[in-house]
Amino acid sequence: MSIKTIILIITTTMMINVCKGQSQAPVVRPATQANRFYTGDARELSEEVDSLLSMHNSQCIMHNNVAALIVPHAGYYFSGNVAASAYKSIDPKKQYKRIFLLGPSHHEWLDGASVNTEADYYATPLGNVKVDHEMAVALTNTDKTNAVFRYRPEAHDREHCLEVQLPFLQRMFKEVAPIVPIIISTNDYDKLKRIAEVLKPYFTDENLFVISSDFSHYPSYEDACEVDAKTGKAIETGNVEEFIATINANARSGKRNLATSACGEFAIITLMLMLDQNYEVKHLLYQNSGDISGEHDRVVGYHSFAILRNGQNSSGQTRTDTDFSLSADEKKALKEIAFNSIRDSLDGKRIAVANFSLFTIHSSLKQKCGAFVSLHKHGHLRGCIGHFGEDYPLYEIVAEMARAAAFEDPRFMPVTRDELNDLDIEISVLTPMRRIQSLDEFELHRHGIYIKKGYRSGTFLPQVADEVNWTKEEFVGHCSQDKAGLGWDGWKDAELYVYEAIVF
Repeated sequence: MSIKTIILIITTTMMINVCKGQSQAPVVRPATQANRFYTGDARELSEEVDSLLSMHNSQCIMHNNVAALIVPHAGYYFSGNVAASAYKSIDPKKQYKRIFLLGPSHHEWLDGASVNTEADYYATPLGNVKVDHEMAVALTNTDKTNAVFRYRPEAHDREHCLEVQLPFLQRMFKEVAPIVPIIISTNDYDKLKRIAEVLKPYFTDENLFVISSDFSHYPSYEDACEVDAKTGKAIETGNVEEFIATINANARSGKRNLATSACGEFAIITLMLMLDQNYEVKHLLYQNSGDISGEHDRVVGYHSFAILRNGQNSSGQTRTDTDFSLSADEKKALKEIAFNSIRDSLDGKRIAVANFSLFTIHSSLKQKCGAFVSLHKHGHLRGCIGHFGEDYPLYEIVAEMARAAAFEDPRFMPVTRDELNDLDIEISVLTPMRRIQSLDEFELHRHGIYIKKGYRSGTFLPQVADEVNWTKEEFVGHCSQDKAGLGWDGWKDAELYVYEAIVF
């Protein structure tokens, strides 16, 4: 065989392999922020993230209807706790088709959005996360006329805001869905609207959106708490115009050293442009760097939010499988009852719930069920008391639990009058119990279980499943053994009931 023939064969083989993609190694975007924003040691990183997530086991209720998260992106030492509170709101068993990661550019001005169409994977010390390359390319091809989506390598090479989210996703999910990394950097409102229009068809139950943003940069501790509270409340409204107005008002406030109210404001605006009445913005936690370091002269603020996709009927009510419903007006009424209960107690008055005008039209408020009331001040827990049982009407339980949370939680000093207007009230309503005949009717993470046999009974709230790694049978077995005192298999000839928690 001649030299020319050998060369021809080798060349032809190489060309065939290239055509088949066999000689092209996958493009891996390296973990550029390892040992900067988080440790580069895989074991230490796993332990750190797991520890942060475990801090929210007892407070957090996981949801299978999370549409999006807003999470911080500072070093884990500073913002890891707040980020963990967001990730713990996700049901780890829910299988998303893809995860859209949206964040700001800290290095390049793009006047648009850059989606990474080059990388096949993003690396972290915990392994590689696959990129949905086909989706990334599709976005850049969607709107070539306006070209709001392009690929700018410099927007991704050194950027940390998306990378720091990956280890949390890797520890939350057994297998992370393919990601779509998008950096948004434009203050052109029309372009942001166009970005949102392109993304909205993918803003569905099969996908998760993670919005990466820190909040106030570099004011004093006191100013940060004030500014971030206003920004957070604006986000909770779900109204993009109110959010933009608040950002602008903060900029004009004259707060010393306030460089921005939200570094990811353009990504947040994009998200809010996709929201409608079918979504609820739930604030989870607020801290700033001063809470961690003790330095209060210059701080950075961190919020976390979960955006929940509401299950609604034609009348706009949130419904459960126990046929118990609470409309938006009824939820608002319960919030007013809770607030008035605390205010009346501060005034030395009895809780005047019987005179509440909405009782005559809100029959759901008269149903007998349990409830928990949690109070937060500037994102920090300020009290939480609850009642399990179906012995009092819901409106009475909420009034009493609000008063108890404000003045009887042994972990906190009683609420003062000066704090009243700074309180955020969260109510968890336990729906009326429903008898079941088989464990096939019990859904882990969604249902609480109540077991009754003779004079013995016990219950596990729905969120207990979020704190442990039990199967459905183990969940019921532990409740039977540890709570009802019936033994591991005692539930099998006992009465079983399920209920849910409506949190607002």
